[in-house]
Amino acid sequence: MLHRLRFSLLAACLALSFPAAAADLDKGKEINGTCAACHSDNGQGGKKGEYPRIAGQQAKYIESQLKSFRSRTRVNIPMFPYTQERELSDDDIKDIAAYLSGIVLDTKMPTYTGNEDALTKLLMADKVMIIPRAEGDLANGEALYQKQCAACHGKTGKGRGMFPMLVGQYTNYLLRQVDLYLKGDRPHDEDGTVGRLNALKAQDIQDIMAYLTSIQEPKE
Repeated sequence: MLHRLRFSLLAACLALSFPAAAADLDKGKEINGTCAACHSDNGQGGKKGEYPRIAGQQAKYIESQLKSFRSRTRVNIPMFPYTQERELSDDDIKDIAAYLSGIVLDTKMPTYTGNEDALTKLLMADKVMIIPRAEGDLANGEALYQKQCAACHGKTGKGRGMFPMLVGQYTNYLLRQVDLYLKGDRPHDEDGTVGRLNALKAQDIQDIMAYLTSIQEPKE
């Protein structure tokens, strides 16, 4: 018994002595080549929100969602072939999540030198991530967000830990996810299918969306 205890203590000490391997960002960038077909090469998303922004997203959240796609806990047929275990291992998921979370997208229009042609200007502007302002009551949206959402998603909407970043995300994508939550087709953070989103009116949700688009640009 004493021998087993000593062995267990030794194993625990060894585990603490060797931290988990760091993510391989080069491998993550390589894997992102597949993701880029829909989410763009910089993780900005595509088709004006049909595919969500994943750049700058919380790494733990990306990991959890990829594993959920892989296991079909979160049903998304287009994602399944890319994430099922034979194609995307746990290490791969860690690498791509770390790579994507480290991407910082510009949120201000570029400064042109005057030497760019029209196409170059268009491509430079297209890399800027600014979500169009959504209509709604900003005061009501702010009050509801800070009361109902900030504890998990952060006061500035940038997420924390397992909870995703909301600010800078496409409004139509967020509304689609809210609709899935309300229908019970996608679990929220509560047990069961009824949660805090169900207690909000449609206009309240729209006001929250308006508020999120109002705080996406960093203040000077």
